[in-house]
Amino acid sequence: MRIAVDATPLLGARTGVGTFVAGLLGALADRTDADVTAFGVTWRGRARLGGLVPAGVATCPRPMAARPLRWAWRRGAAPPIEWWTGPVDVVHGTNFLVPPARRAAAVVTVHDLTCLHFPELCDAATLGYPALLRAAIGRGAVVHAVSRFVADEVVEHLGADRSRVGVAYSGVPDVGDGDAARGRQLAGSRRYVLALGTVEPRKDLPLLVRSFDALARERPDLRLVLAGPDGWGVEALTLALAGAHHRRRVVRLGWVHEADRAALLAGATVLAYPSRYEGFGFPPLEAMAAGVPVVATAAGALPEVVGDGAALVPVGDGDALAGALASVLDDDERREALVAAGRRRVSRYRWDHCAEGLMALYRQAG
Repeated sequence: MRIAVDATPLLGARTGVGTFVAGLLGALADRTDADVTAFGVTWRGRARLGGLVPAGVATCPRPMAARPLRWAWRRGAAPPIEWWTGPVDVVHGTNFLVPPARRAAAVVTVHDLTCLHFPELCDAATLGYPALLRAAIGRGAVVHAVSRFVADEVVEHLGADRSRVGVAYSGVPDVGDGDAARGRQLAGSRRYVLALGTVEPRKDLPLLVRSFDALARERPDLRLVLAGPDGWGVEALTLALAGAHHRRRVVRLGWVHEADRAALLAGATVLAYPSRYEGFGFPPLEAMAAGVPVVATAAGALPEVVGDGAALVPVGDGDALAGALASVLDDDERREALVAAGRRRVSRYRWDHCAEGLMALYRQAG
């Protein structure tokens, strides 16, 4: 089967969508029944794309003018993707937008519907996602949902036919064997709470800062490490840090490269994930794979994804978050039990399973 995959998310700072695209392409490249061409909606970045996809995945040599193409595609207008990819059987829009095609069937991935539930947490581009998805569904696209939670939301809120919505869970990124000593050096302490991910309102990092502030009073060696690029709406985090009594023990690293990310995971005492809404959630699974206990909110798909592999607390409850973190920090048995449960849970998430699920959706669409 000839498949065109939107690999644009590989070109920027790595986010959850980029992690999904990288893992899926790697697994598809290992299959004998998939002939994959990756395209990037970019003019300047097209030369880099070839170095970001795995061996066995072709890339489009012709440049794509991002702004006019996105303008046209958001309105369902030509030109068709085959102008760049050549003839394909299926085009996979990996990030809410699926390009029009001359003959190819369409699959579109939905990562979450934050834009419907929490429009105040979204930027202008994200607020346009529901219209794009409804248009794709109206044109007959098969929907790939990253969790059962998201699948149910697509049916309920976007009017998709249940038979045209399929779930394929992502695998877990390979964090490798991180250098724990390097992680502790970055943190400035042997004990630290780690938060990974882009700074944006949905992640509710101000809540974590306040919870940490309560914990820090009785734990003078404890640090909070925030590792991830600034997205938008960072002012709330800045204000929370300014008002924290123990703000000097909060380490804000910004974006970190993969080696330091792995090091931070290897050295972390616990990972905190206080999100207000999630369609999947990679950082908790990465932490589980690295043997780090996880405390997260019961937000969106997180209970489905992490199961009993993490300690879950109510969304927005700073006292509960602080209490769960304290339990992991102060109780070795609790910590060891969570680590073991996390390792068991994370073993079910594999990229070859993800690719098999997507191939079934490609066949259904075609």
